[in-house]
Amino acid sequence: MSDFLPAEFENRMRKELGDEYEAFEEALRSERYRGLRINPLKKRAELTIREPGENPGASEETGSSVSTSPEALFNLTEKIDWADGGYYYGDETPGKHPYHEAGVYYIQEPSAMLPASLLGAKPGEKILDLCAAPGGKSTQIAAMMAGEGLLVSNEINSKRAAILSENIERMGIRNAVVTSESPDSLAPRFEGFFDRIMVDAPCSGEGMFRKNDEAIKQWSPENVSACAERQAGILDCAARMLRSGGRIVYSTCTFAREENEESIENFLKRHPDFTCLKMHRLWPHKIKGEGHFAAELVKAGPEAVITSPQPLAAADKKKLKEYLKDIVKDDCFEEKGPLYSGSLVTFGENIYLCPAAMPSIKGLKVLRPGLCLGSLKKDRFEPAHSLALALQADMAERSVNLNLKDSADYIKGLTKNAEGEKGWCLVLTEGYSLGWGKIAGGILKNHYPKGLRKDL
Repeated sequence: MSDFLPAEFENRMRKELGDEYEAFEEALRSERYRGLRINPLKKRAELTIREPGENPGASEETGSSVSTSPEALFNLTEKIDWADGGYYYGDETPGKHPYHEAGVYYIQEPSAMLPASLLGAKPGEKILDLCAAPGGKSTQIAAMMAGEGLLVSNEINSKRAAILSENIERMGIRNAVVTSESPDSLAPRFEGFFDRIMVDAPCSGEGMFRKNDEAIKQWSPENVSACAERQAGILDCAARMLRSGGRIVYSTCTFAREENEESIENFLKRHPDFTCLKMHRLWPHKIKGEGHFAAELVKAGPEAVITSPQPLAAADKKKLKEYLKDIVKDDCFEEKGPLYSGSLVTFGENIYLCPAAMPSIKGLKVLRPGLCLGSLKKDRFEPAHSLALALQADMAERSVNLNLKDSADYIKGLTKNAEGEKGWCLVLTEGYSLGWGKIAGGILKNHYPKGLRKDL
């Protein structure tokens, strides 16, 4: 018998896997695989990078660059087959790097990238990630949506929802609304509303045994059954919120048939208007990743017609242009620009650009009603950190491009000498937007949020 796996789990898996069991257990004892996903929403600008010791100045001048791509920086040579932009990495520490803070990539377990790939999100659609924290699948879905349409990322646990909201911001996502509600409370509000729904259901976590000792300690047959019962309720709510012809991807990180194949079989009995296109199993002894399950479900009906995004109302556009005067360029308000579509929503002193397709948020627990643009403080407007992360370098009126050393100092909260026109300045790390600074009197005042400052 195994010396680290629960006996009942081992017995069940031996029966299921037969001759493959030894290879399975050996895989659980081996080193886990690590992965990250390059974020296509973050575009690098080929700007001159300030060398150490030079004074940073506002610049959009094209020039030679010593910038390093994430692929080269972290030796990302092996791609993850089932995820666009997904790579394996080794002993590097990409989480302690300015590119991570700029949202250039998202660190994610390789197998966990499969479900969002199967969902097949498209720009302009209305999509729900029902159990979204910490945000890996939401950020992957948002990348596929390319800033168009509506993504509702929901997490019932308020603390985990806060982490989800932070990751949505860091990745520069502008068309997401973050809520913290139960599936039961969302279902009547969004009856037949969404084109696609991701259900990454809470589960017994068997697939994470290799990377999480706590999952082994908490495992029990009773918990498997309890999870299966909870998953059934979540799936039923998702079915209510999906339009005819829509698509659900259901996923877990467990090996238990009770939570996987049996959950889908029981769901189809309760919902005969659904068809399961395919079920997928990722086994740690067969692929470079942890254990995962995913099922593709389609609701009977015609495909949806995706409409073009509607521009901001004239009054909102005028107001927003006044707020962002001398901060962003007018191109931001043109079609395909980040500020073209939506509606302005005020929460306290904060102003958000809410996705145009989002119905009323009244009565919902909403952490982020859209892209936070900034705040009104007395007689002045202060741009938000989330706006900086959602912009490309050429969208700001002024920018300064830092090398990695100066970027790390900026993330610490240090002030730098600067030359250039007075005013708000988009700070870049080797061409990627990172935050705001304000130039005045030869100084680049640091506006990186105090709560995010750290030593890298």
